[in-house]
Amino acid sequence: MSAVLGNLLDLLTLEPVGTDRYLGQTQDLGFGNLFGGHVLGQALVAASNSCVSRNVHSLHAYFIRAGNPKLPIDYQVDRIRDGGSFSVRRVTALQNDAPILIMSTSFQVQEHGFEHQAEMPDVAPPESLVSELDKARSVKDLIPARVREQFTCDRPIEIRQIDPVNPFKPVKKAPVRYAWFRTVGAMPDDPTLNKCLLTYASDFGLLGTCMRPHGVTFYQPDMMTASLDHAMWFYGDFRMDDWLLYASDSPVAGHGRGFNRGNIFTRDGRLVACVTQEGLFRQLAEGRETRTSQG
Repeated sequence: MSAVLGNLLDLLTLEPVGTDRYLGQTQDLGFGNLFGGHVLGQALVAASNSCVSRNVHSLHAYFIRAGNPKLPIDYQVDRIRDGGSFSVRRVTALQNDAPILIMSTSFQVQEHGFEHQAEMPDVAPPESLVSELDKARSVKDLIPARVREQFTCDRPIEIRQIDPVNPFKPVKKAPVRYAWFRTVGAMPDDPTLNKCLLTYASDFGLLGTCMRPHGVTFYQPDMMTASLDHAMWFYGDFRMDDWLLYASDSPVAGHGRGFNRGNIFTRDGRLVACVTQEGLFRQLAEGRETRTSQG
């Protein structure tokens, strides 16, 4: 296992500090505030620790406050219900005793039923594409010095976009985004851990989908962006060390917000997860600068 992947999996190992309470460590990815996927992934770990006999099938989360990447996170789990088929947990993530995220998570017993799914888009294979990290390193002198190290260092998850937007000279494109991704090293077999890591990774780039038709990017100093909420549904097991395709689109934007939805497919075409997210994206008045708060 690579060192950077091992470090990420260590972050998904929470410290028990009481009954259904856990402490999670943080990491600065250069977004200014804590990466939203970090809190999502750890919150799902906390919920899963209280329901080991059933499979997570959905989560619904609201980002309440921007997280601080320099402070640990306190996770409190409430066991809402254990029914015959489903269990529900609520997780509150706190820093300085103030909530930064609230998540409801549902777990289900193994069950068989009717099946259908959307077809995977016909896109270029990952072998024909360049990774985001290699592209960032090729233009590292253009990246602001304050975040250059975070954007060009080794990463635990490799992402290869199809038809990416030039972050420094964006042009308007359709509100559709396709990206292959996988971990840079072998993953443990644990299906729950793979789902928690997918939850972490699902926040990368999704908000950028609604920005594409407007010709704006996270790199612009006058853009304010943040994930507002995040929901996921799981429809099968998968491995994060095999290529997954993230196919996302944005049907609407307005009022300073953009709505994004995504389907995640395995390399052989199985639809294993669906994602929705609404995000804030504002262009500030001339002369004002800010940084993105989510990836």
